[in-house]
Amino acid sequence: MRSTRDRIRHAILFEVIGLLLIVPLGTVVFGLHAADMGVIGVGSALVATTWNYVYNLGFDRAMQRFAGHTRKSVVLRVAHAVLFEAGLLMILLPPIAWYLGIGLVEAFFMDLAIAAFYVAYAFFFNLAYDHAFPLASWGDVAAKPSR
Repeated sequence: MRSTRDRIRHAILFEVIGLLLIVPLGTVVFGLHAADMGVIGVGSALVATTWNYVYNLGFDRAMQRFAGHTRKSVVLRVAHAVLFEAGLLMILLPPIAWYLGIGLVEAFFMDLAIAAFYVAYAFFFNLAYDHAFPLASWGDVAAKPSR
């Protein structure tokens, strides 16, 4: 299982790289001013960083308890990313609607588009992270996730 230090590195890298991608993309896609997209991006990143730590710790503990390891197959990675984003969507929806002065339905679709981006991003980021920082207990398995 990953250490607290490793989890903090993971969360910070994930959010910094995500912000570097989502702020310019969001400005173009949603037609928002860069400052507004920046506020949404940074605010979301702060919430997401906390959620990332809590969610991944809980997910890995559950995997360790029920599967006896924390290796994730491709299918489990997809489920992991989708569940993470669904939880984050529920947390962020009200503040985004409030900040932009828009309805919950409009904020939902905006948040859904951002979540869709992050689902794909989370999948590829976590795959790359596990290859860049494999756990010693994984041995050669880190290169070949179990099914």
